[in-house]
Amino acid sequence: MTDLDALVAGVVRAPACLVRVDATQGSVPREAGAWMAVFAEYIIGTIGGGHLEHQAIAEARRRLAGEPGEPRLRYPLGPALGQCCGGVVHLAYERLGVADAAAAGALRARLAPPLHPVALFGGGHVGHALAQALAPLPFALTWIDSRDGIFPAPPPAGVVCEHSEPVQQAVPALVPGTRVLIMSFSHAEDLDVVAACLRRQRERGDLPFIGLIGSKTKWATFSHRLAERGFTPAELAGVTCPIGVPGITGKEPAVIAVAVAAQLLQSLETAGAQS
Repeated sequence: MTDLDALVAGVVRAPACLVRVDATQGSVPREAGAWMAVFAEYIIGTIGGGHLEHQAIAEARRRLAGEPGEPRLRYPLGPALGQCCGGVVHLAYERLGVADAAAAGALRARLAPPLHPVALFGGGHVGHALAQALAPLPFALTWIDSRDGIFPAPPPAGVVCEHSEPVQQAVPALVPGTRVLIMSFSHAEDLDVVAACLRRQRERGDLPFIGLIGSKTKWATFSHRLAERGFTPAELAGVTCPIGVPGITGKEPAVIAVAVAAQLLQSLETAGAQS
């Protein structure tokens, strides 16, 4: 269950005070849009922890108890809060109840973070670990394999599983802006998926990241075979292989998954800095 699921389910039973980061200045723990829901007995989500969050929880519970308050409060993150970030956070407070649960679609649309599409080709051990690692992150994952019965039942929350035979036929239908991870059960399938991605890049240029699991030796072999198919060195430079942030050498599926997830997050930061 996601935080949003828990919030919608929670306000059916009891009111909550939604605390949302409305705006920020300077160095702050969380970005605008981050939120937490404060119930009388528990909390869902976080606005960054520390004394800021402690004060916000107290303020929210005062409001749940019926005390009035301004809809938006300003918090300088200096000595008065015992935090040395140095920035300023503006928090918005809003009471939620059964009516908001009834309009759950609108609540979800308002609070859900923007999700970036990812296509994961391959349902092996690393694929399973990656699907779990990406599920709570700001990605909308489509998990693709050519084999039947390869996906877990149920899959991780929010993950869409897709059977494609041959597997590379799924590439033209990917949502524009999809980041692609390739780790099928065979090198032949991997090669076909990479080639399909490069053809799409040549035609549309709308895949911001193409990552292939493997070694430098594997990529040297693939580069030669892809060059034989007519792809240029500049086009091949658009493929990341090996995948994963540098410096993490473990081969365990969970370790690879963390390294690849971190690399995808870095790609979001890079894209944001360039836009």
